[in-house]
Amino acid sequence: MSDILFWNVDTQVDFIEPEGRLYVPGAELLKPVWDRLTQTAKDLDIQVVNTADYHYINSQEIDKDPDMVNTFPEHCMVGTEGAEFIKETDPEDPTIFEWDHEYLISNEIANPGKHRNIVIRKDAFDVFSGNPHTVKILKIIQPETIVVYGVTTNICVDFAVMNLSKIGKVWVVEDAIKELPGIPLPFDKWRKRGVKLLTFDVLCKQLSGKVHLS
Repeated sequence: MSDILFWNVDTQVDFIEPEGRLYVPGAELLKPVWDRLTQTAKDLDIQVVNTADYHYINSQEIDKDPDMVNTFPEHCMVGTEGAEFIKETDPEDPTIFEWDHEYLISNEIANPGKHRNIVIRKDAFDVFSGNPHTVKILKIIQPETIVVYGVTTNICVDFAVMNLSKIGKVWVVEDAIKELPGIPLPFDKWRKRGVKLLTFDVLCKQLSGKVHLS
């Protein structure tokens, strides 16, 4: 399954839980499908890149008077519980890349046996601009198809999809994404870029024969 990479976008406590600092309404209802995606990746030994907001107070998107489009209240702050992944997507034994650290990234990073879960922490909506290691990691992994899910559809997922579509085929699990209200949805421009939207059940059919999916 080295031709497939799962891409889990920001499924963190502050976004998913109703008590979170930047709760996405209804996001908690997607926990069952996120849980199944996590288990599917484990069962099939599919590598997963898990992106995560990880902010300091001086982050450009943090504002005491946010416009809720380009700036937002404090969320996913460094070292807080809100920055952690929810249990349904919590990466098992991850290799973590901080946005403000330097690393020597070897070709071994593409080995799912040693690095099945990768966490890329970011300080921007776009993981490509929010962490300088993202491009190098993808150049090493070289995925053919990237399966995207998470939050939010119209901000961080959108940035991920648009940039990943320059690298390989992108499939978005449409019953595993959720948007913030008041911001336009990106589906039309995704389709123009050749992005495929499919449900989790259809994804399972694409992966059929590899493992029994309950």
